This record gives sequence, C-alpha cells and structure tokens, in this order.
Amino acid sequence: MELAHFIQSSQVENVRLCCPLMPPVTGTLCVSSHHLLLSAYPVEGKRQEKCNLWLLHCAVDSVEKSVHNIGMLKNKESDQDGEGRSSSGIVTLRCKDLRVIQLEIPGMEETLNVARSVQALSSLDSITLSYPFFFRPPGCKLGKGWHRDTMENFFHKLKEQTDTWRLSQVNEHFKVCPSYPAKIIVPASCSDDNLKRAAAFRQGRRFPIFSYYHQTNKMVMLRSAQPLVGPTQRWCEEDEMLLNAALIGELRGFIIDIRTEQEAKQARSAGGGSESKDRYPKWRVLHHPLGRKHALQSSLTRLVGACYEPYLGMSRWISRLQASHWMSHIKEALSTAGLAAECIEREGTCLLVHGEEGTDNTLLVTSLAQLILSPDCRTMVGFQDLIEREWLQAGHPFHLRCARSGWSQSRSQQESPNFLLFLDCCWQLSLQFPRSLEFNEKFLCTLATHAYSSEYGTFLCNNEKERHLYKVHEQTHSLWGFLNNFKQRQNLLNPIYEKNPLVIWPSVAPQSLQLWEGFFLQYLIPTKHREMSWQRIWELVSEDC
Repeated sequence: MELAHFIQSSQVENVRLCCPLMPPVTGTLCVSSHHLLLSAYPVEGKRQEKCNLWLLHCAVDSVEKSVHNIGMLKNKESDQDGEGRSSSGIVTLRCKDLRVIQLEIPGMEETLNVARSVQALSSLDSITLSYPFFFRPPGCKLGKGWHRDTMENFFHKLKEQTDTWRLSQVNEHFKVCPSYPAKIIVPASCSDDNLKRAAAFRQGRRFPIFSYYHQTNKMVMLRSAQPLVGPTQRWCEEDEMLLNAALIGELRGFIIDIRTEQEAKQARSAGGGSESKDRYPKWRVLHHPLGRKHALQSSLTRLVGACYEPYLGMSRWISRLQASHWMSHIKEALSTAGLAAECIEREGTCLLVHGEEGTDNTLLVTSLAQLILSPDCRTMVGFQDLIEREWLQAGHPFHLRCARSGWSQSRSQQESPNFLLFLDCCWQLSLQFPRSLEFNEKFLCTLATHAYSSEYGTFLCNNEKERHLYKVHEQTHSLWGFLNNFKQRQNLLNPIYEKNPLVIWPSVAPQSLQLWEGFFLQYLIPTKHREMSWQRIWELVSEDC
C-alpha cells in the first residue's frame, strides 16, 4: 500500500495556523505520508529558519472540519457555476498530547481534501506503515538503545541475592504465553512441564511469574491473570504448587485481586474467578478494585473536556473535575500500590497481584509498588528498566490501549489510559517526595507523549511477540537511546535529586493530590516562568557543586 494514495491535496497556500500559546501565522501547508507541515511566509524579508508546524499524523486524535457555502460546493460538484473557489474552511486537529490546532484553509475543496487526508493517515492499522519504520535520524544507527536485555540483567542481580529462583526459557518462541517475554523468572523448584500445566489454568495463559524482590526482608511480588476456576470450581495442582513454591518456606502470602468480590464472582460464571481458601490455604485474597478500561477512558475524556471548556467559572470547574473521577482513579491506584508495598514491607509476606487479564491495572499496581519500595526504580535508568519489565515485556497492549487519547468519543472497549494513569501517579509521588526521584516532570510528559505517538519504536505493538514478528528492534530506533543522549538527559533530570533509601509512602488524602497541570494544561498555561525557575535551580545547584 502506498501512503501517497491517501493524500488528496499535498500542498496548499495561504493557510493560517493557530497553535496554542503561539501567535497565528500564515504559510504553505504540506501533507506528506507521515507529517503535516506548515512553513510560514517570510516577514519583512526575514528568512524562515524552521517549520512552524511539524506534526505526525499518528499524533492526531480527531479531525473536525467546518466549511462555508456548502450549497455552492454542491453546485460546483454538479458542474454548475458558483462561487466555491472563494469559499474557505477550518480544519481543527485535536492531538493525543492534548494540543488543539486550527488550520484556516482557503477553498472548500482544499479544506475537505486536507481533512480527509489527515483523517485517513492518522488512523492506519498497519504497524509496518507507521513512521518509526521510516524514521532515520542523522548520525544514529539502528539498534542503538535496544542493547538492554532487561530480564537477563534483572535475573543476574536477583541471583546475587538469592538462589531460589531461575530464568526459564519455557516461553521460547512465545509458545506457552503469547503476551509474556521469551524469558521469565520462576521458582527454581518448578519444572517447565509444571509451568505449562499452570499456564493452562490462567486467563491468556498468564501464570504467576516473578516481578520484584525486596532486599530488606527477602519477600517477593508476583503477577498473573485470573485463575480459570469457572462455575464448576475447577482447580489446578500445578498452579497451587507454583504459588506455594514462591512462598519459599514462608507461612502465608497475600493475593491482591484488583476487582470487587462481586466482579470476581461474576467472572466465575464466565469461566474465570479467584483463588479459593480451600485450594490455597496459605494465601489470603484481598479485593481492592480499580477502574477498568471503559471507565478509565471515559474519565480521561471527561477530564480533557473540562480542561478545554472555555469560560468555566470556579464552581463549575471544580464540579467538572470531580465528575470526571480522574483524581479518584489516582487515589485508588496509589492506595492499592501502597497496600501492595505494605504487604511486603510491613507485613513481611509474599504477594501476588492480578485482576482479570493481568495486562493493565495489574501492571499499574506492581510498577507503582516497586517505585514506592525500591530506590533503584527511582533513578533514570532504573525507571526505564521498570517500564521495560513491567509494561513492555509484561505485555501491556500499547497499540490497542493508546490508539486514541482524551479527545476520542470512540466506544471501543480496547482503549484505556492505564499507562498515562501510571505516569500521573509517578508525578504525584514526585510532588510528595520532590528529592527522591532522579527524573523530572518533563521526562514523564515525554513518555506520555511518545506512548501515544512517536517516531521511535519503543511503544509499538502489544507485546514482545509482535515486536519480534515485525522486527521492531532491528528496523526502528529506541526512545531510550534518544533520551539517554547526554544533551537530552540533562533536560530530564531532577536538579535536587538525592538518593533516598527509604520507602516513600504516598499520601492519598484529597489535599495531597493535585491535577497534573504540566501535562493536562501544558497547552493552556504558559510554562516560561516555570522553566526559568528550574533553570535557576540548576544554576544554584551547579554553584554549590
């Protein structure tokens, strides 16, 4: 398929661009296979140095068009004389990073052509036609930044602490669980044959595997999908043996089921369910529900609608913010992650976290719990490794979940801002513990933007199997390679960071949580003075050094 077939007008003159926090400009609009570009006309003989707009089509969440004199256009289409050529229109692009861009285009036909072109190019389903497969930055070689084999490195560090776990290749070629990585960490006493049988007892074949080792008291955290108990109360001896082996002689463990007890019972009638006391006597199930796909996506949509509704009064704004329930989702996510950390740190027990599929909120809880417990995860490199292990290699379906952002009115059941919620929770932690995270808010905003649209291949596809199939590591560049470049890295570091070996317990009191304005309001509120403040902090820190 040639992307050029989707382009109905490749170049339009005298287009007026209105971008947030920038003065309007007029220039030449170009529609390419992957980008929408606008170069402003020179002003007073000054040479234009760069494009005023350089927008990836995949960054567009929705396209709206408004044309005038539509009756004249119909006359023109029916070969009748009219004044269609003097008409104009507006194309409004609502982007996944929440920008709202308006293009005032002369001529109704050109307006409709640009709108149709962007609409088609922003909604391509083919992975291999996406821009990361064509992006070739100067001076960069393919393969840079993909060097880390996180699971092997992670296991090597674990092996220095304990010998009760092993690195299994039972999932080689992804033949046991398609959404797990090829290499997984499991109890040393469990054979690969037992793992295969245990996999058949969990939804999506996502059996319990190692997630985190707490060095302080040697407790571990596991994650999985729900057991397939069903209405007939099925059971699996290998699954029970796997969980008991993870206890490593401990008397008990906790299972955090991120659904209500009623939801778990309803899942049983559809073939799922939760662990029973009779079959898992050493494990105690705690139900701590979190908002799921459609609820989260609707919440994000309502929040974005409130942020961008003009002329809201104070009481109306507070009401709209509360009605979105986004802050409630943050509270519940931090509360559940805090509970997971408490089970490990204060109760001194092993932990299993699961919901239904184990690919969304399960990963949200395990990754946040590690950020709370481990100072290593709060470094720049450690945080990248955390995302690699707990989101990318763990099988969070980024291609499905991040297909649309906060502007989408789609009723798809696949879209869900779980990763954005995770980054928001990380920002809340950075707010409560300003010196404990090595990275800054700009780093979190950058990750949020690239998760939804990027020229890099890091967040492509839904799991490692798909990335292997499409040869993402061989044919695209890594976002980590770009962000770890010295110049970029310096802009993403926290100037007042100081390693904190303690657990950072989050507060979920209403007065402790704030709207992440650095992301949700970044194109509504100027950031100039904030950036000046951070620059001054860097200068003061450099003087002290």
